[in-house]
Amino acid sequence: MASGDLTLSILGLLGEGPMHGYELKSRILELSGHLRAVSDGALYPAISRLEKAGLVERHEEEGAGAARRQVLTLTAKGRRELLRRLAEPADLDISDQTRFFGLLTFLSQLPDRAAQAGVLRRRLDFLETPAGFFYQDGRPLRAEEVSDPFRQGMLLVARATGTAEKQWLRQTIKSLD
Repeated sequence: MASGDLTLSILGLLGEGPMHGYELKSRILELSGHLRAVSDGALYPAISRLEKAGLVERHEEEGAGAARRQVLTLTAKGRRELLRRLAEPADLDISDQTRFFGLLTFLSQLPDRAAQAGVLRRRLDFLETPAGFFYQDGRPLRAEEVSDPFRQGMLLVARATGTAEKQWLRQTIKSLD
């Protein structure tokens, strides 16, 4: 999981409520599945960086057994950073589908419906810009123009996915306006 993805996941999940590190790791796994698992070697240093930046704080609570546990909480500064990242996502967070889905996971925490719609409009604008995987003479090829069945499959799946996503984006933007 890329550093930016992990930071947004930590801030977004803690924006939903305090939790201990193991629970946070489990929730990230639930969101990203086995394909983008996060290791302790990535998670705990990321938490420490966020803590040093004043975005996250840690305190002890009684555990279920005799052991006390460290609970992580989003600070007011952390909440502002989360909302900033949601309202003003980087271009890569808009153009990369996996990162965009990570952003969508927490977009409901952005209280301003117009700001939510603005993020969705940026994604829709990106998707409506002509592009493709394969080019010939400077123009993107359509699936029908590609003879390789695997490349053709990529184009067909991308077209269907893009069509469905654009339809969802238009409907959701309309409902937010």
